Amino acid sequence: MRLRHMKLIRALAALALSSTLVTLASLPIPVQAQRAAPAGSGETFKDTSMLKPPAGVKIAILEWQDLTCPNCAYAFPIVHAAAAHYKIPLIEHDFLLGGEHAAFGDKEAAIWGRYLEDKLSPEVADQYRGAVFTAQSGITSKDDMAAFTRRFFSTHGLKMPFVPDPTGELAKEVAADKALGDKLGIKYTACIIVCTQREWVHVTDVSMLYRTIDELEAKANLGGAKLPI
Repeated sequence: MRLRHMKLIRALAALALSSTLVTLASLPIPVQAQRAAPAGSGETFKDTSMLKPPAGVKIAILEWQDLTCPNCAYAFPIVHAAAAHYKIPLIEHDFLLGGEHAAFGDKEAAIWGRYLEDKLSPEVADQYRGAVFTAQSGITSKDDMAAFTRRFFSTHGLKMPFVPDPTGELAKEVAADKALGDKLGIKYTACIIVCTQREWVHVTDVSMLYRTIDELEAKANLGGAKLPI
């Protein structure tokens, strides 16, 4: 009887262990360390699996932005200058904040930006986004955003379509960016990430962007080894 009892206990323990392992296997496993610059700042993200540079690239900057966000306007020239200085990719994502930002025309501006990027070139799209940021303080409604966009097309000698997104495909691209940011767990913009294939840093103070790139670039060139102190 005692032997049978012990076998039953072992069988139940094995079953419990198996159930635990199955549960753990279904949970997301963090493979990268989360850090922020400066240390102690930043958000607690949820799913960070997308925080990697494109295949074959050692280091990149990822950014989620809203074209009516003042913080994004401040960060825009600094982030672009850093990407140009280090000759590294800058991957920009739309992250519509909604609320008062929707009243300013953030979705409409994002769609026009996508139109220029997909139909003309990423360079022209970035010129538009930068111009929106520069004029941001004077854009207080959707009508203001529409008038600004018409002026941009006119002054740049571009033919402006009556409807930029007749099929809704551009709106889907903007929504997909927002969904990716929601999956990450973004709460505010600008959300700036410097990432390598091994780690990433959430840069909450854009004045620390260059220092962060220097550090991660050096580590990437050393194969991920810690820098000597």
